[in-house]
Formats: sequence, structure tokens, C-alpha cells
Amino acid sequence: MNILFYLKPKNEIVYLYDDFTLRQVLEKMEKHRYSAVPVINRNGNYVGTLTEGDLLWHLKATGFQELKEMEDIPMTKIRRYWHNEPVNIDCKIEDLITTSMNQNFVPVIDDKKIFIGIVTRRDIIQYCYDQVQKENLTR
Repeated sequence: MNILFYLKPKNEIVYLYDDFTLRQVLEKMEKHRYSAVPVINRNGNYVGTLTEGDLLWHLKATGFQELKEMEDIPMTKIRRYWHNEPVNIDCKIEDLITTSMNQNFVPVIDDKKIFIGIVTRRDIIQYCYDQVQKENLTR
């Protein structure tokens, strides 16, 4: 099965630009309540994934006292401890199963390395469930 059937396009998901400040990142993640968010540059290329844990460890290491201080800190100063490896749009959904066991979503890029969306772990699990159900019906 082609992953396009399960793709959540970029215009329907939350993502961050790599030139956001720490404050912008915190506010966007708080608003949407996501624990991990894809990061892209202004050219649309996938840069990585930022997690709540990355933010927590950065705040702990730097000892910020006030939100105002975070307005001058670029996101690029935040060390990311996890990298969700993107897959090409030509990837088959069956190939995503192992990848999705360790991350909430799989970033999808096109042939020009432009971020086009994500496939969520939920959708991959749903695919697996549907396959099991089909198998059970044929028995």
C-alpha cells in the first residue's frame, strides 16, 4: 500500500521553522499539546524533530527564570536528542512499521527533500489492524 493514502499533508499539521525562537516554540507546542513536532527550514526542507524533552533539558541546562529571556534564543541552540528519520514519498507503508515503533510519526519528503507531511503511528497501527482483520476473514 502506498503511504499517500495515510499521509497527513503539511498544510494540515503543526510544524516549526528552524528560525523560531525558544519562546515561539514553547508557545506553539503548548497551544497544540504535541510532545514532538517536525522542524523545517524556510525552504521547506525537513530539518528534524523537536520534543518536549529537548526543551526540558535545554531549560534545565540554561536555568531560565523568565519567559521574556527566551525571545532572544534561537531554536538552533536547542540540542535535539532524537531524530525522526524521514522517508521518501515512494516508500511503502509496510516499510514504516519498524520505524513507527520508536516515534509518534514518520516525516515524509519528496524527491527534492522537501517536507510534505507525516504518517502517524496511529495510522500505521490502523493499517496493521486492518490487515489482520482481512487475514482473519479469509480463514
